[in-house]
Amino acid sequence: MLEQFIAKTLQGFEPILAKELMDLGASDVEILKRAVSFSGDKTMLYAANIYLRTAIKILKPITSFIANNEHELYDKVMAIDWSEIMNVDDTFAIDNTIFSTVFTHSNYPALKMKDAIVDQFRNKYDKRPSIEKINPTYRFNLRVKENEVSISLDSSGESLHKRGYRTEQHAAPISEVQAAGLILISGWNYNIPLYDPMCGSGTILIEAALIANNIAPGLIRKHFGFQLWKDYDVTLFRQLMVQAASEVKNNKLLIRGSDISQRNLDMAQIHINNAVPDAGIQLFAASFEDTDAPNYKGILIMNPPYGERMQQERIIEFYQMIGNTLKRKYAGCIAWVFSGNLDAAKFIGLKPSEKIKLKNGPIDCVFLKFEIREGKFQKTMED
Repeated sequence: MLEQFIAKTLQGFEPILAKELMDLGASDVEILKRAVSFSGDKTMLYAANIYLRTAIKILKPITSFIANNEHELYDKVMAIDWSEIMNVDDTFAIDNTIFSTVFTHSNYPALKMKDAIVDQFRNKYDKRPSIEKINPTYRFNLRVKENEVSISLDSSGESLHKRGYRTEQHAAPISEVQAAGLILISGWNYNIPLYDPMCGSGTILIEAALIANNIAPGLIRKHFGFQLWKDYDVTLFRQLMVQAASEVKNNKLLIRGSDISQRNLDMAQIHINNAVPDAGIQLFAASFEDTDAPNYKGILIMNPPYGERMQQERIIEFYQMIGNTLKRKYAGCIAWVFSGNLDAAKFIGLKPSEKIKLKNGPIDCVFLKFEIREGKFQKTMED
């Protein structure tokens, strides 16, 4: 039987996620705001968690209704038979997103939902399930937009951007989902060299290797939320993981990363070892202006500092250096620059052939494509 699901994503990645779902075989794929709805069976639910690169969560809707006050919300949550979903000995948590002038306290709707679930079990069994925020048996998603309430079951557990390979903390990380989305937007494929000259802890490099060798991100991850559900099918899940492992390729890759910080490179190497130890990713210490382009021209994807810890004059000089280095040394390459400093990005001094508006958390960002045309194009790896 087909059911409806919702895959949440980052703003601007909806079309990419929709394509991922269609490639996976999902039905009724529809783009929403920061989400994509689709239909499928339990196999599709598990596969979406295992395979999707640009999804943050896979939600299974339970109900939606109108509530004009906290009493209506409580009563309508109480009307759901929660014993069909969970057991009294299970634990649960509620994540909530509130955009409402009806419910002005952001946590109050979640509190009323929790009270209704607990009271129902206490009335039936004289016993109540417990709240567990870290690793609950069931994680619910409550969304309130004015008086419209929707409740879903979170099949992913922890956000899907937490693949499991990033164990060291970087001061200004780019998420795994963000990195994967940027790579997919860029159109890069494994036949073309990829270089990140400000690689930080290596996330863009690793996500590129995962994409190039068809490694499902779920193969690295240790746990999904649905594995604790009462209807969990362990045989089906294992079959899907075996299938995903059988689809892994071993393509020859030319992926390079550099950074001015040796500490960042040490972190990147740890993460590479955790995720793709055999991908042949090359790391070296250098500032971008001191690098030399490789013989084979390819794509650069970089996430330069936004300037939070730089004075305005220095951040402008930094972005001018990016443009000057691209012009002097990277003729024939395509450079993609992802930045949350829209003013500083103008000082790159090159006209972008594409400008895509995205977000990095709450920060407005642009993803700029520069085709560096000075000089003669050199051969690619395919020549």
